[in-house]
Amino acid sequence: MRTLPHAQVACGLMAHARRFRFGIQLSNAPTGPAWAALARQAEDLGYDTLFMPDHFGDQLAPVVALMAAADATTDLKVGALVFDNDYKHPVVLAKELATIDVLSGGRLEVGIGAGWLKTDYDQSGIPMDRPGVRVARMEEGIAVIKGCFAAGPQSFKGEHYTITDYDGLPKPVQTPPPFLIGGGAKRVLSIAAREAQIVGINPSIQSGAADAAAAQDGASEQTDQKVAWIKEAAGDGYADLEINLLQFAAILTDDRKGTAETMAPLFGLPPEELDTYPHACIGSIDDIVESLEARRARWDASYIVFQGHEAMEAMAPVVAKLRGT
Repeated sequence: MRTLPHAQVACGLMAHARRFRFGIQLSNAPTGPAWAALARQAEDLGYDTLFMPDHFGDQLAPVVALMAAADATTDLKVGALVFDNDYKHPVVLAKELATIDVLSGGRLEVGIGAGWLKTDYDQSGIPMDRPGVRVARMEEGIAVIKGCFAAGPQSFKGEHYTITDYDGLPKPVQTPPPFLIGGGAKRVLSIAAREAQIVGINPSIQSGAADAAAAQDGASEQTDQKVAWIKEAAGDGYADLEINLLQFAAILTDDRKGTAETMAPLFGLPPEELDTYPHACIGSIDDIVESLEARRARWDASYIVFQGHEAMEAMAPVVAKLRGT
């Protein structure tokens, strides 16, 4: 059978500019008008992308809410950070994603992951296979989605999915939309380096919950190793990749040292480690600007994502100073 496209789509002849972009991850609002207002505020504050998580807890359903956010805005990009490949068949997800891209005028970013939150699997009854199986299924799912986006009918036969002469319609406006794949282990980051245009460097979550062990895996030295894995897998294509870091904490304070000492036990790290921690922004506006510039210099990370409405407002001056530079 003819297989689906597997190679990464070229990002042009020039290497990625590594100019700062910013996303905000939001998950909920009590009404449609309130959700639309959040999306418009994100756009007005200079954020490039509105992301949503994909979990079964107290949040809006991402496909519907992302479309509503796109409808409420003009230029704001939308995407999940990230869709769990196990929750939907990739043919179904591809059709929904292509529809968002068409109806938004080409403002979709395709975030895909292998799944990690144990409570989602336990509560839904979806089997949570061992990591190697979930990652292999995700890799096939990415190939299926790319095939659905490509011109003409496609066929694919793998261990987890079989697609026969299927022409995914509608086709997205972008050809194709950029893929964002994130992870913390070598295998997932290597897949991301080959298949995505945006690579999210995350902690590796072994327990199925965001715990201290996961936070420690997101520390600076571990991130050095993860960037090395990405470079190894991407080869010459590394220069075209955009590196993404999600921030678990974003705190404006004039007492950076004292706040770090208070926060450090939550991360299971010594306070001095938070000075260079890739997934937290703590300090004054100038402190945070300086720290983000240092992360770009050390890890090429230019796509920064904050979480929550409070952080969206607090970090707006940082976005204003750095976006596009």
